[in-house]
Parts: sequence; structure tokens; C-alpha cells
Amino acid sequence: MIERIIILEDIDPVVFYGTNNSNIHLLKTLYPKIRIVARGNVIKVVGDEQELANFEKKIRELEKFSIKTNVLKEEDILDIVKGKTPEAVNQQNLIIYGLNGKPILARTENQRKLVEEFDNNDMVFAIGPAGSGKTYTAIALAVRALKNREVRKIILSRPAVEAGEKLGFLPGDMKEKIDPYLQPLYDALEDMLPPLKLKEYLETKVIQIAPLAFMRGRTLNDAVIILDEAQNTSKAQIKMFLTRMGMNAKMIVTGDITQIDLPSYQQSGLIHALSVLRNVKGVGKVELTKKDIVRHILVQRIVEAYEKSEAKKRDETDKPDKSE
Repeated sequence: MIERIIILEDIDPVVFYGTNNSNIHLLKTLYPKIRIVARGNVIKVVGDEQELANFEKKIRELEKFSIKTNVLKEEDILDIVKGKTPEAVNQQNLIIYGLNGKPILARTENQRKLVEEFDNNDMVFAIGPAGSGKTYTAIALAVRALKNREVRKIILSRPAVEAGEKLGFLPGDMKEKIDPYLQPLYDALEDMLPPLKLKEYLETKVIQIAPLAFMRGRTLNDAVIILDEAQNTSKAQIKMFLTRMGMNAKMIVTGDITQIDLPSYQQSGLIHALSVLRNVKGVGKVELTKKDIVRHILVQRIVEAYEKSEAKKRDETDKPDKSE
């Protein structure tokens, strides 16, 4: 009889071990000749050398499956132990598996184009209306790159500009002050990573969320960097952000040029950057439209209503004054 220690590096214990350690109890039933003790990310096993070698091989397969899908059910364990491939979601447009194994897909033609542009370019601009999935898809791509070990960290940023209202003095430390601006990014991450894993990534700065002002002076290597709500940056701010790009890094810049919250006298840095970089090799661009809106059906109707209102206003402004 020998003892072996198996260290599981990237698993979420809640996902891997199951509710009330149900998955470990199942493994003990499937391997009655092995004594199994699991704690945290460490499994200690005692048994015959050949039995332990087979057990560790299956544990590594289970580890890989649970990291990929964020779920590990009884039927998955039975399939893997028996040498079968667990039934995966047959989705051609799958980006990653989210919380509880939920498939996160590129659901529209332009979202699929965003995935392609990300694969083919180191910098991508994703422009589109509210609800078109530009930010959500961008974060899914970043999480996929992290899980595949293509990068070592994800950096998410936004300009701290209020949407038409003044929030005034915000109490608390720096994190508490900026969190209201960054909540949409947290919401997307919470859909894609188990709570304990997300907390660990945030605490160890594998995932960093920061306001745009904190980017100055940094060189961002081995990372996917996302700038959200870029329409609210100044020309100087977006230039500063884009030039933070380091080695083995990818950038995604998202924005909606119909929702600029800057003062009327200030040009959007996003619009300026799109013009300046339009012919630069390695920079991709995707324009999402109201057809890509994947929120409640009313969101698409609201966007259409506002477009009609703006068009009507422009037509009235362009009409010649007959009183002259």
C-alpha cells in the first residue's frame, strides 16, 4: 500500500466535490479499494500502486472537465470513470461554459464576428447599442483566454462618468467608491465563474477591475484588457489606454456612440480613435446593431423608438425656414 497526494490547481472545490461532498462519496463507491481523503484542493489517497495510477488519471480528466464546464454532475463522473466522453453541449457558437455549466454563446452574426476579430487581431473595437452583447461577449472571450492559459490575467476598465446624473460624494475606500461604475462588469463575471473562484481571482489580482484613471504609467503584459463604455473617454484618455498594451496582450474596446455622457463641447475619444486607427493593421472593428440586442424584446423596441425620434428631429432641423 502506498500513499499519493494529488493537488488540483484550478478547481472550485464546491463544483468539484459537489454538494455535501457528494462527488467524493461517489468516487469512494467507485473505487472501494482506495482510501480517499479530500480537503481544499488536495486529495490524499492510499492504495495499490496500479489502482492509484488509474484513479489519478481519472481525477485529472474530471479536473479538466470541471474547469471547462464549471459543473461536475454524477453522470459526468460515471461517464469519465467508465471511459466515455460526457455529453457536451453541441453548440457551434460556444465561447465558454458559464456558471453551473450554462453555455455562453455568440448568439448573433455580429457577436460571432466579434469572436473572429478577437481571434485574428490583438486589438478590437466593438461598437453597438445597449443590449447588443458587446461587453458580455468581450468578457466571455477574456475568461476563455484565461481558462485556456493564453494569458495570466484579465484587466477590466471603465471611465468614471455618470450617465446624466451626479452621484456626488461616495463614502468608503477606493474600491467602494468605484464599484458603482464597474458593477456591469461584475455582473458578467458572476455569470461566468463560480463565486469562490471569482473571489480568489479578484483577491490575487488575476482579474483586476479599475477605473481608467488608474491605467496611466502601466504596461499590461500577458493579459486581455477590456475598456468598456469607451464613448465616455476623452481623446487623451483613450490614447493613454491604448498605449498601455504590452507583450502577449489583447485589447477589446467597447462603446455605444449614441450614449455619450461627456459635456457637449468635448469630443468622444472613441469616435476620434476609430477615425485615427481605421487603417492600422492588427486593429479589428465590429459594428453591432439593434438586430444584435439579446435583452428583453422591449429593449430593441426602445432603441428603435429613440432612433426614429432622433431622425425626426434631424429632419426638422434640416428643413429650410419658409419665413425668410
